[in-house]
Amino acid sequence: MSISVKHATKVFDGQAALNDVSLQIPSGQVLGLLGPNGAGKTTLMRLISGYLPPTSGYIEVCGFDVDGDPLETKKRIGYLPENNPLPEEMYIREYLKFVGGLYHLDHVLDKVKEVMELVGLVPEAHKKIGQLSKGYRQRVGLAASIIHEPEVLILDEPTSGLDPNQLVEIRSLIRSIGEKRTVMLSTHVMQEVEAMCDRVVLIRKGELVADEATSTFTSREGGLEKAFKDITS
Repeated sequence: MSISVKHATKVFDGQAALNDVSLQIPSGQVLGLLGPNGAGKTTLMRLISGYLPPTSGYIEVCGFDVDGDPLETKKRIGYLPENNPLPEEMYIREYLKFVGGLYHLDHVLDKVKEVMELVGLVPEAHKKIGQLSKGYRQRVGLAASIIHEPEVLILDEPTSGLDPNQLVEIRSLIRSIGEKRTVMLSTHVMQEVEAMCDRVVLIRKGELVADEATSTFTSREGGLEKAFKDITS
């Protein structure tokens, strides 16, 4: 199992952002995490990524304890946060080379070229990050998250700011990555889930309220949109 979350709880200032969440995600699956603002989606992703420790519970990534083996788990995770902090004064290649160096990659310049082609950054290669549109900045963040070929990819609102053509390309890329790796993504767009995800988890007030194959949701009357409205009403 690529991701194993067992009874994870996270409390901030006496209030539970996550409450006794358990979740298993195998390799080769794209999982969509849906829920209203404040439901706990980002908190769960940060716990799995090791950016926050759980108040209680246990999380494994690729067989390693996220809390006990942070370096081993981070080697295996690519993480794209919703508000992706990027150094605006660095050129795209310069930044991706820096990220590749953090992972001690061999032939790092070849890897930079490969991921830039993969996410469609080549037309903007001569620019500094601060000169890029929001959509292209999102591509830079995605390139940085996959440059080390992680076994697990965690994406918080990965299609935010993309135009329709970019959406098609990034959806296709995420689907192709999910054929060999575990991908977990959050989004508010139902079409995104239907286009990219094999499985959907609905979360509300820090608790998982539904966990089924995407096809199961879409086959019901009202589909995934009705299920989402039911948990937010």
